Amino acid sequence: MKAEANESGMRRRERTKRVLVTDHISEEGIKKLREFAEVDVELGLSEAELKERLAGSGAGYDALIVRSGTQVTKEVVEAGVGAGETGAASKLKIIGRAGVGVDNIDVATATEKGVLVVNTPEANSVSAAEHTIAMLLALARKIPAANASLKSGAWERKKHTGVEVQGKVLGIIGLGRVGSEVAKRAGAGGLGMRIVAYDPFVSLERARELGISLLGFDEVFPVADFLTVHTPLTKDTRHLVGAREFGLMKNGVQVVNCARGGIIDEAALLDAIKSGKVAGAALDVFESEPPAATATAGDEVEAELLGLDEVVATPHLGASTEEAQRTAAVAIAEEVRTALEGKPVRNAVNMVYVEEELLEGLKPWLVLAEKLGGLSAQLVPIVSKSSRIEIEEFKISYEGEIAAAGRGRGTRLLTVAVLKSFLSWFADGVNFVNAEAVARKFGIKVTESKTAGGGGGVENFSSLVSLTTTTRTARTATTTRTARTATTTRTARTAAAKGTATATGNGKEKKTVAGTLFGRGGGGGRDEPRVVEIDGFRVDAIPSGYLLVCGFLDKPRVIGPVCTVLGDEGVNIAGMQVGRENAGGEAVMVLNVDSPVGEETIKKIKKVKNIFDVRLVKL
Repeated sequence: MKAEANESGMRRRERTKRVLVTDHISEEGIKKLREFAEVDVELGLSEAELKERLAGSGAGYDALIVRSGTQVTKEVVEAGVGAGETGAASKLKIIGRAGVGVDNIDVATATEKGVLVVNTPEANSVSAAEHTIAMLLALARKIPAANASLKSGAWERKKHTGVEVQGKVLGIIGLGRVGSEVAKRAGAGGLGMRIVAYDPFVSLERARELGISLLGFDEVFPVADFLTVHTPLTKDTRHLVGAREFGLMKNGVQVVNCARGGIIDEAALLDAIKSGKVAGAALDVFESEPPAATATAGDEVEAELLGLDEVVATPHLGASTEEAQRTAAVAIAEEVRTALEGKPVRNAVNMVYVEEELLEGLKPWLVLAEKLGGLSAQLVPIVSKSSRIEIEEFKISYEGEIAAAGRGRGTRLLTVAVLKSFLSWFADGVNFVNAEAVARKFGIKVTESKTAGGGGGVENFSSLVSLTTTTRTARTATTTRTARTATTTRTARTAAAKGTATATGNGKEKKTVAGTLFGRGGGGGRDEPRVVEIDGFRVDAIPSGYLLVCGFLDKPRVIGPVCTVLGDEGVNIAGMQVGRENAGGEAVMVLNVDSPVGEETIKKIKKVKNIFDVRLVKL
């Protein structure tokens, strides 16, 4: 009896899991959460109120669940775990996003603090696809205008004559989960439309399975009667469809955006509608949300767009169905429960489950791995929109202590981290769970090698992580799809910098980046990620914030003019690293800058003699 009483007392003293929900989710999800945790629902909190709630709640919250309304900033994450208490046992362990996008969550800080971020990427795919189809049909048949007209007392059948979609060409930019679902519903088995699409990472075999004609970016616009976009919003896809692209389109094209505001340049769209190039647009998302309803309230462009009869608009309702909300709420509750029980989760955004004792030692290496993946992604060859980048091989090598003994068992986690970070620049919804599957889908060969080395070290470093990507650039031809490629070798770049002809070859290019941790074993110093090599050039760069990576010929009057351009444009240089092999040969310069560098400034830098490549990287 005494033993039973002691056991019962221990169970009572065991802390109950606590969950804070700050955005509306379905009641089914709340019920599921209450099966294993104490749940507080606090809606409409400001950032200051949320920080206070997380930091001043006694035992703290184990999990925070949000949708898109709550901004989970660096300060919010730090308040959740406790200032300076990375991974504190009684504090925030998981942030759950009931939905897909995690733009409102500082994932980098969460990772650094050991907080798992999970989402529900499959919960709203069908709803978003159905909403896209609904918007397309509403646009084609002028349903909103006809509805408003009839309710105002008018009977104007001729004015609201629409068009059929059967037999028309639907152009899709982006064939991820939602884009593929749209294609299924709009194609031969649904609305009977002919589907053409652009997605640089979808194979021709996969396109054929979906009944889609895969074209180059510029090839979609001249043939599409309707156009819909389904890409993530990144710095590369912002204003992906602008004035130039509208100029390539058919007269009378109709445009749909139910993906992310900002993919379509709203000012260019407005001009295209006014000119008659675009007959109508259906918008569920906007560059600023909520959009300005009147010109005096903010953005004149959005206000004017909303005032046009040619525009059908809804307030970001793509995922707003009872089914999607219920599915997302229940799914995120199950993910949170699984994570808090220490089991692997299906939709981790920033971490794969490994043994707790191993994970603790891998945390700083995870930060480095993501930095290397992001850096490599932003250094891949720049191609025209009608070209395709094929990533053929992804080689990751671990040398020294990181490859040895117990740490070596965690290299798969690091490899997935690098893959996830790299692929996230090119595809939506990539996470730690599906990164390897996405790589296989794209036909990328992933290899991992480990070399402990004599005594567990490598030249100059106790550990080194290297990533080499092999890419192939091919131009898509509408008829033959024959790849015409050009290589970019060191010889070719040097020739270009000197104004001579560029060499050609098999269209392949290799990019290598390598990094390590500084401070390990240094008397309690911090584990700081460093980039120590770019394409064979030794550097010592801090992979944080904005980096300007410049390839140049090591000649006089290169570094100075570049710095002068940045200074003239008000860009402060926080640090500089230069790596070279031989005097007068190729070199690389890495500048840590305190603010973004605009396109016009980059153009000025490219005009500096002997500069052959300039990349702005954000880490």
